[in-house]
Amino acid sequence: MIPGSWRALGWIGLAELCALSLWFSASVIAPELIQVWNLSSSSEAWLSASVPIGFVMGALVSSYFGLADRFNPRKVLAVSAFLGALLNALLLLADQAFFGIMLRILTGVSLAGVYPTAVKILSQWFPKKRGLAVGILIAALTLGSSLPHFIVIFSSSLNWQLVIICSSILALLAAVIVNWVLTDAPVTTKKLPFSFKLIKKVVSNKPVMLANYGYFGHMWELYAMWTWIPIFLTASFTSYSPGIPPWFIALSSFIIIGIAGGIGCVAGGLVSDKIGRANLTIISMCISAICCILIGITFGQYIWLTLLLSIIWGMSVIADSAQFSAAVSEVAEVEYVGTALTFQMCIGFLITIFSINLIPIIQRLVGWEWVFACLAVGPILGIVSMVQYKRHDFNNVKGTIGHFK
Repeated sequence: MIPGSWRALGWIGLAELCALSLWFSASVIAPELIQVWNLSSSSEAWLSASVPIGFVMGALVSSYFGLADRFNPRKVLAVSAFLGALLNALLLLADQAFFGIMLRILTGVSLAGVYPTAVKILSQWFPKKRGLAVGILIAALTLGSSLPHFIVIFSSSLNWQLVIICSSILALLAAVIVNWVLTDAPVTTKKLPFSFKLIKKVVSNKPVMLANYGYFGHMWELYAMWTWIPIFLTASFTSYSPGIPPWFIALSSFIIIGIAGGIGCVAGGLVSDKIGRANLTIISMCISAICCILIGITFGQYIWLTLLLSIIWGMSVIADSAQFSAAVSEVAEVEYVGTALTFQMCIGFLITIFSINLIPIIQRLVGWEWVFACLAVGPILGIVSMVQYKRHDFNNVKGTIGHFK
């Protein structure tokens, strides 16, 4: 263990928590932005999809040019967080939907320099046995993504600008922490560049693609759940009790996405080191798929019942997230690990755009009672992939043992 690694993890996690508040900073105030910008129904869909689109664009550009390899990754993260804070703050000046959505896309581009770069810095501090460390980092990402809901608890009686201002201040704080508090790791990792020429090797590697398919199924569910569970809670709670205060719904969303999700990430990191990555992902996706199907049954029913199932869903939907990337890094050849991880992340976030925008379409057809059942398709297919991945991994181990005999 490198001296100071856990202290570094604390600062990286705190910076990630603060910076990722930018992801849903506009989503939680979407009703207000719809009125301010006079959004059409098609523009509303672009508002939801803008950050993932920007993230994919930024991840491809950053990986292709190897920005985190050519420059100090700590500086790259600090600059990205600062730019994200600035772009987010400019929403206060946007008076048209086009400019607002473009700013959200650019915010997504900046976040591509935050999350992947934080993982790279973490890998420098934890060259081995980083399961728990990655779990804590993803927990920080999860908690940070839910922070706008926490801010809304205190700003429900004020205007939407406060949410934007607070999230920008948090991202600025992340830049300060990374640039002036966090120190560089005493060791560096090998350069793992992205290359379009190596994509063919990635897709022809069966265990890599099985892990990718598992991740794609996971991502089909994750961000659609995070985006729409607050709206579902609003409709369900007000149906059961019309006088429910907005702050209670915001607090519930923060607990489900942030607190429960953070606990799920840390627990997933701990458990995966004991039972194996494939087993953890299978168990996690099995639980979350069941939650996808059952959550609608609680619509308009007892609030405590909806909350209980939602909290279980919030824990299970993210507990396996880090393990898919870890699995790819273990089975891919060294020459294209960087390409494999970038490919996984970009395709995964592209998928979220479709699932996020599919929910309102299906909701109009079948109502809130059954809309989330369509998300269960992702984890179910992910389970099939990870069972095959586990079998492939087992056969390789058995073959190795037979070779040495």
